[in-house]
Amino acid sequence: MKTWTCVGGALMLAALVSPEPVRLPERLADTGLYAAGTYDAVAPQNRPFSPQYPLWTDGLSKRRWVYLPPGTAIDGADEHGWRFPVGTKFWKEFRLGDRKVETRLLWKVADDGWEFATYAWNEAGTEAVLAPAGGLPRVIEVAPGRRHSIPSRADCAACHGTVDAGPLGFTALQLSPDRDPHAIHGEPLQEGMLTLAQLSAEGLLAHSRLDLASKPPRIRTASPLTRSVLGYMAANCAMCHNGKGEIAAMAPVITQRALVEDGDAVAAAMLGRATRWQQPGIPDGHSVVIAPGSPEASVLLARMRSRAPSSQMPPLGSVVRDERAVDAVTRWIAGGLRDH
Repeated sequence: MKTWTCVGGALMLAALVSPEPVRLPERLADTGLYAAGTYDAVAPQNRPFSPQYPLWTDGLSKRRWVYLPPGTAIDGADEHGWRFPVGTKFWKEFRLGDRKVETRLLWKVADDGWEFATYAWNEAGTEAVLAPAGGLPRVIEVAPGRRHSIPSRADCAACHGTVDAGPLGFTALQLSPDRDPHAIHGEPLQEGMLTLAQLSAEGLLAHSRLDLASKPPRIRTASPLTRSVLGYMAANCAMCHNGKGEIAAMAPVITQRALVEDGDAVAAAMLGRATRWQQPGIPDGHSVVIAPGSPEASVLLARMRSRAPSSQMPPLGSVVRDERAVDAVTRWIAGGLRDH
């Protein structure tokens, strides 16, 4: 039986054996993240990791952990669509400077069911409790006049989807040890962080190709700048622009599978591609995703620059423009595309 509900301002997709949804703890300390149910230290069975292409969230820093039940493994038969064992948990902690803001939990409760929850920290950073169903608006100022909000049910559904829901930043490409040195907001690997090679060596990845660790997935491009820009799009755009769902017909279409097979072809498909969104100052019917050599005439860049709700991209999870990404994409469109 499938049921939809929401706990803590985040979507829960529950495909449960029982008609009753799993009850999530009211306190983050009781979710299993910390040792002995306290906030003193992360439990050792929860492994830290860092995606090579991070998601932009208003400049907030993040820490991430994964828990795999003992004796289980990820089904890696589909390199770009891992299947996780029941009981898998992911946590992602958001900070502004030294202040903890929120920690999100993603928990697989059944073969085809995940639950999401968000825990909001108090100002002292001593306790985090389940956020309300509608999220928490404007919890902390991240820029003058701009405040970060804890997501609602609709926000989570928009990003994680309603079919094949699951983690977005824990994939073969994201965990590849062949990390992009030019990744926008790339984070250095810390000691003890899980990588694709470690998953394979520890028997935590089943049914994957034998040479996966020695030949990990990589965005195939001729240009380092194109690789970094497409990696940014994989993390910040591909959850919606994946050729599925309501926006399937809208450009661009970006999937990790396509990027690994031929990233340059993905980039080329955006050149001169008509878009339904009409860019101000461009004649009706002439707006394109990327106008080669012309950043100002490219819808992609216009929407990345905007933080107006009607036009910004990504449409959710950010109220502050990502200046580093805007600069990289501007340079890419202005000159780097000739090397794509």
